[in-house]
Amino acid sequence: MHIAIIMDGNGRWAARRHLPRTAGHRAGAKAVDAIVTAAARQRVGTLTLYAFSAANWNRPRVEVSGLFTLLRRYLLTQTQRCLEQSIRINVIGRRDRLSVELRQLIDRSERTTAHCTGMQLRIAVDYSAQHSLLETCRRLRLQTDIDRSRFMEQLAAVDHAIDSAPDVDLLIRTGGEKRLSDFLLWECAYAELHFVDCLWPDFDGAAFEQALTEFARRDRRFGGLTAAAL
Repeated sequence: MHIAIIMDGNGRWAARRHLPRTAGHRAGAKAVDAIVTAAARQRVGTLTLYAFSAANWNRPRVEVSGLFTLLRRYLLTQTQRCLEQSIRINVIGRRDRLSVELRQLIDRSERTTAHCTGMQLRIAVDYSAQHSLLETCRRLRLQTDIDRSRFMEQLAAVDHAIDSAPDVDLLIRTGGEKRLSDFLLWECAYAELHFVDCLWPDFDGAAFEQALTEFARRDRRFGGLTAAAL
């Protein structure tokens, strides 16, 4: 099972408490720890978290700096924890706009957990699905024998993905918004969508399990008909 999460609402969580937005992002980082643990406990195969979109570069410089500080801290402190739980880390998205230090940390975390066979934890950083699709098409433009498998291999290469992850089964978005925001557009073609008003720092293990329970009730037909409808 592949679950993807748009972690929305950190800034509003902080504003409601008259705190700086960076405080909301710190609280959101704690929620990440809880959900990664919950997903691993539920034996989720792949968990993809939307940490920093390509559009997020437009935010104030101090906020962007704070977000990357949290990412560096996560890689430094949580890689060992992921190793202990056999969780494999993979950071997807562009890397050419990241600092050398951060790229080195990403490489180290990915190498350290490369042999892990449990859940694959994918963290989307400087990610844009539209950019990924356009770049994939650009790289394949001279090939005439492209099939779905070949396209997905190239898409994974563009995204620095360890391999082609399975299509998303369940996409969760916190914060009350109901849109995909340029996240995994190819992979979410048949994803079940679960939108909640809860702000990301308040999204906990119980809320995650509730999302799984709701997903289990869905009738996934993939364009076909169920036996009952025939």
